[in-house]
Amino acid sequence: MKRVIAIANQKGGVGKTTTSINLSACLAEAGKKVLVIDTDPQGNATSGLGLDKDECENTVYDLVLDQCSIKECMYSVENIPNLTIIPSNVDLAGAEIELLGINEKEYILRNAVDYVKDDFDYVIIDCPPSLNMLTINAMTTADSVLVPIQCEYYALEGISQLIHTIDLVQERLNSKLKIDGVVFTMYDARTNLSSDVVDTVKNNLNATVYQTIIPRNVRLAEAPSHGLPINLYDPKSTGAESYRNLAKEIIGRKDL
Repeated sequence: MKRVIAIANQKGGVGKTTTSINLSACLAEAGKKVLVIDTDPQGNATSGLGLDKDECENTVYDLVLDQCSIKECMYSVENIPNLTIIPSNVDLAGAEIELLGINEKEYILRNAVDYVKDDFDYVIIDCPPSLNMLTINAMTTADSVLVPIQCEYYALEGISQLIHTIDLVQERLNSKLKIDGVVFTMYDARTNLSSDVVDTVKNNLNATVYQTIIPRNVRLAEAPSHGLPINLYDPKSTGAESYRNLAKEIIGRKDL
């Protein structure tokens, strides 16, 4: 089954991009054809997969402004068969203003992705840490939203607003949108706080919680600076094993 998953949480630093990079790489490693769309102007998913974001001729920015076709801004990721990325860079920060007055601007990304969606098993969209037009475009394109939640005191801050936004998009723009589920990140087994956060979310959030919990892991933090996903940077690390397990869970989902 082909699926488009937006990875979103307007709170920064919760592991959205880390999850986008490593989940995509592990899905590709499992033999799935994967397209990553970087809709964050910081372009961290782009550089984390080894592309020089300032050297890419065509990016998401050019795509949403109709300056190129979707196939013209797709790049194969080196060393990872089955993985393709549509990159981003700081140019995208100005796109929202440039889209003012454009009709149907909420559907620009969806209309583009429709041309290539059947070529991939999974399309993973890395969203910016805000609820702006780029995030709305991601949600109108997606079948479901995967929400990374950091295991820390402020974990639930903003989640209710995100769920409200998902509900609004579902009601007005994309009736098929679902919450894919929650994945816990930066889990520290040495602290009571991490387990308390997991329990609180499970008890208060009406959404699937993935069994796989991503640990706080030094190798995961190091990998992006080398332009590699964790399954290439340190294939035997706990971080790599965790994202492989998450990929298996997602592949095994039958309810979406």
